[in-house]
Amino acid sequence: MMILVLNCGSSSIKYQLFNMSESSEVLAKGLIERIGIIDGILTHKPAGKDPFKIVLDIPDHTVGINMVMEALVHPEHGVIKNINEIKAVGHRVAHGGENFKESVLINADVKRDIEKCGELAPLHNPAHLKGILSCEKLLPGIPQVAVFDTSFHQTMPDYAYMYAIPYEYYEKYRIRKYGFHGTSHKFVAEKACRLLNVDFRNTKIITCHLGNGASITAIEKGKSIDTSMGFTPVDGLIMGTRTGEIDPGVLLYLAEKEGLSVSGVNNMINKKSGVAGISQLSSDMRDLEAAAGEGNPKAILALNMYAYKIKKFIGAYIAALNGLDLLVFTAGVGENDVNSRKMICSGMEYLGIEIDDEQNRIAKAKDLMISKPSSKVKVMVITTDEEFVIASDTQEIIEKLTC
Repeated sequence: MMILVLNCGSSSIKYQLFNMSESSEVLAKGLIERIGIIDGILTHKPAGKDPFKIVLDIPDHTVGINMVMEALVHPEHGVIKNINEIKAVGHRVAHGGENFKESVLINADVKRDIEKCGELAPLHNPAHLKGILSCEKLLPGIPQVAVFDTSFHQTMPDYAYMYAIPYEYYEKYRIRKYGFHGTSHKFVAEKACRLLNVDFRNTKIITCHLGNGASITAIEKGKSIDTSMGFTPVDGLIMGTRTGEIDPGVLLYLAEKEGLSVSGVNNMINKKSGVAGISQLSSDMRDLEAAAGEGNPKAILALNMYAYKIKKFIGAYIAALNGLDLLVFTAGVGENDVNSRKMICSGMEYLGIEIDDEQNRIAKAKDLMISKPSSKVKVMVITTDEEFVIASDTQEIIEKLTC
């Protein structure tokens, strides 16, 4: 079964074409950038062939997705003969609110709910909906599936997801912790358990999805019981440009002192903070580590704060789980940053976490155990693949339709 996976942003489209009938093979992947801006870019990477790039104006998502279709059937760069070989489209959708506890076949009701959740994810859901509507035009009759970042976290108990504000605001606006990166957290936890040959539903797990956006999840009996991101993706850990958790009084104080509007505060906490704001250098951990190696005090501070906050969350979630069997690192920083993993895990021997320095050193973008044999808690680096999860969920839902 050929399944096209789309992740639509406000001015971008990431895509992968899977052949789920032959070992889940990725036939092609690519990226469209600068939609609605002059000199849009399509970068297409077909498996076994040379990649190619096109630069031209891409006025909207429909034009962009049509370019994807043309690239997939291109006589030289294409990987399929006819667009009708695509049997389904799977969409990453950032926010499903409380309506979606699992992936679903897209219909009119689902589209309406995705649009409503646009208030909760204004930078993401409207773009996802554009992708869905564009596919309806270009691939009429082809089933589409929505896979939600928030769905895995819908198992959190109310005492974990509620905020201590007047309850009426939850009733009126559904203000609560939702969590994100759920697709990744579930995937790497299940994958690690398969590699260890242990029961996912009988293992206490903490997963650390550490990229430019970052979150931690506590998993018990195969379910998310708490996660660090909250009502929005800005909560929790220190990230590339996001503050993570912060005393809300600080924002009120700065708004008054600096004359910041609501949008100004939003811009600060999402785009000017995190390790970039602390270091005044970069949001890229590689840049910070290079600068720290040269003695840059702000880079050193940013790295120490980053690791310390993650360590605090791990400790809190061990308490929530009443123990820990498995700690997993994933995503760009989690999979590749040797130094960050070492800093995070240092000083936690009393909790049964012992890192093997050599294993940690060689664990870059591959699945590997990085804890010592004597470690009571197993620590692993696991590569994530959210696109594959979307394709798998889509295949499962479509196959149920044809049964």
